[in-house]
Amino acid sequence: MDKRKEMLEVLFMRLDEIKSLADRIKANISRVIVGKGDVMDLVLTALIAGGHVLLEDVPGMGKTMLAKSLARSIDAEFKRIQFTPDLLPSDLTGINFYNQKLGEFVFRPGPIFSQILLADEINRATPRTQSSLLECMEEKQVTIDGETHLLKQPFFVIATQNPVEIQGTFPLPEAQLDRFLMKIKLGYPTLEEGKEILSRFNGDNPLDYMEAVGNASHIADAQASFSAVFVNDVIKEYILKIAEATRQHQGVALGVSPRGCLAIMKSAQVWAILKGRDYVLPDDVQDIAVPVLSHRIILKGNARVRGTAAEEIIQGILEGVPAPTEDLQEA
Repeated sequence: MDKRKEMLEVLFMRLDEIKSLADRIKANISRVIVGKGDVMDLVLTALIAGGHVLLEDVPGMGKTMLAKSLARSIDAEFKRIQFTPDLLPSDLTGINFYNQKLGEFVFRPGPIFSQILLADEINRATPRTQSSLLECMEEKQVTIDGETHLLKQPFFVIATQNPVEIQGTFPLPEAQLDRFLMKIKLGYPTLEEGKEILSRFNGDNPLDYMEAVGNASHIADAQASFSAVFVNDVIKEYILKIAEATRQHQGVALGVSPRGCLAIMKSAQVWAILKGRDYVLPDDVQDIAVPVLSHRIILKGNARVRGTAAEEIIQGILEGVPAPTEDLQEA
């Protein structure tokens, strides 16, 4: 315990700096995005935890604006690519082309070589193209003609898909969905938020005047430091019990994998930092469980027929699995 205290004395300022950075980024994005504070917290959590986000919602909800605002806030290189059925993997990763002037092959990098990539309507591309992106997300590198190219860091993918329009789409397989740390829905604004949107954008776009409040190296430092947040063994057991409950649920065909357990632990560590703590509470696990776990379970046919949403199942499991009550600051 004394060794842990010594470590926290060294790292506490760094953890405090992570929270300060996240608060500045959130406040900056709020100058453009009206409301959606909970969504911003989840996106920042995924970014700092080193994961990627799948935004699922109908068009016009601000998904692109959110991605651009985040990139501007941390002065990161941003690129957007519209996924279509004729999009090839090389359109993402880049190609080696023959330069006649130089008399040799030259590598032309694709949009994957950015720091924040908006993959718009990812489910409109073929599975082959989808998998090429997801491989880059997992490995943080791409191999072209036998040569490996490292991606810029931090590398953060925000993929979008429209859950309503399914004609001409190729839904992501469950194994590929599992590569996303979170699946988030923005939802419609409230009446008051709608009025604010109309007023705020009745003229110049506030995004045009947005300035950075951090940089990509700050995010990289945060990604290297968040694991210092303490996770008590009883919290780890709590996470495993939640995962086991998904595997035993009568409406679930395949439950949460070990990768999903790691995802929720890492997300809870970052979430704790955003809440001003250096240790994880059951509340942190509960707050991020639905966006982290709901896309990682496969429902049985009868559950789908009844219209049971995966989010409802995860929420029901959280209500059924007892949360630990021990002193969670102690090892």
